[in-house]
This record gives sequence, C-alpha cells and structure tokens, in this order.
Amino acid sequence: MSKTNKDIYYTIAKPHRVEQKIKGSKFIASISSVPDKDSAMQFLETIRSEFFDATHNCFAYRIGYDGMEFRAADDGEPNGSAGKPILFAISKFDVSDVIVVVTRYFGGTKLGVGGLARAYSSSAELVLSECEKKAIHRTLPVKVMCVYEDVSIIKKLIEEYAVSYQERYSDAVEYIVDVHISNAEEFKNRVIAQTNARAGAILT
Repeated sequence: MSKTNKDIYYTIAKPHRVEQKIKGSKFIASISSVPDKDSAMQFLETIRSEFFDATHNCFAYRIGYDGMEFRAADDGEPNGSAGKPILFAISKFDVSDVIVVVTRYFGGTKLGVGGLARAYSSSAELVLSECEKKAIHRTLPVKVMCVYEDVSIIKKLIEEYAVSYQERYSDAVEYIVDVHISNAEEFKNRVIAQTNARAGAILT
C-alpha cells in the first residue's frame, strides 16, 4: 500500500494573524483555511468589514490539492506589488485551501513597487511561518458488505487502508470505508480476494 501526492495535501490548522510596521505603514496579515472560493470571499469580506478604514486589503487564495484554483488581487496597490507576492508566499509554504489577506494602513512614506512587494511578501510569509499545518486526505468511499464470519478479515484490511470508516450491523455487516484515492481499487480487490468473493466491495 502506498500514498501519492494526490492522496494528501496540507492546509493550516487554524486562523492566525500577525502585524508589522514598515516605514510607518502598518501591515496586518490574516490567514484562514477555506475549502472553496466562496468561503475565501466570505473571509475577505469579514476582514474588509473589520478593517473598513484601511488603505488596502490585498489578498490571495489557493484552493485544491494541486492549487490550480487561485486568485490574487492588489486592491489599488501598483499592479503585481501585493497579490502576487502573497500568492507566491502561499505556494512557497506548500499549503492550499487557504486565503491570506494583508491589510495596509498607509504611514506617509511611499515604499515603491519593490518595497511594497517585499512588504506584502514578508507579511504573508510571517503569518504562514507561525501556522501549524494540517493534512487533508483525499479519499474515495468503498462500500463493503460481508457476513459475520469474515469480519476479522475485513477489520484487518480496514486497519491497513482506512482513513476513516463507519460500520452497521444487521443480518450482515456493512462498512463505508474512506480510502486514499490511489489505494481504493486495491482495497476493493483485496476485500474480494481475501474472502474468496464472499464479501462485496464497490466504489460509491
């Protein structure tokens, strides 16, 4: 049994916030785990409401195990000076299903495009560096039906393969077993083989 990079990716365990001052401007980086784009936008609106008087609320989010759903926005800062550095920081820390919003209160000194990029990047990296990572398991549910005599065989396979499972006992025994994507077919075949086809297993 093996895991692939399609089976597990990482997000952050809980929301976090850091603050730093750079040449008078205050940068507040807020991060949250988000399962989808709508949740990311809801978090952004929460931050915008909280810091309604801020000069800018720049952000980037990255969704999915491959991080292919993403967005970055400069919110009035020079093009490419805020959103992209934030997104790059998220990618650098190899997390997904996250949004980082960096709020800026202008302090009177212009930083220039390079200075802004460094400020937004360092703010995003600072908040990311303080976050604990949490694994997200990509699984498929396999429905297993067996007689009581085969429960010990099935339980051993579940112990080997399952990320989680549910069981229901009646005249026979039914399991819904969440198995990593790359192992689902193998698990199903082993259930059938090791019970001499007495047990049934289907991907649901």
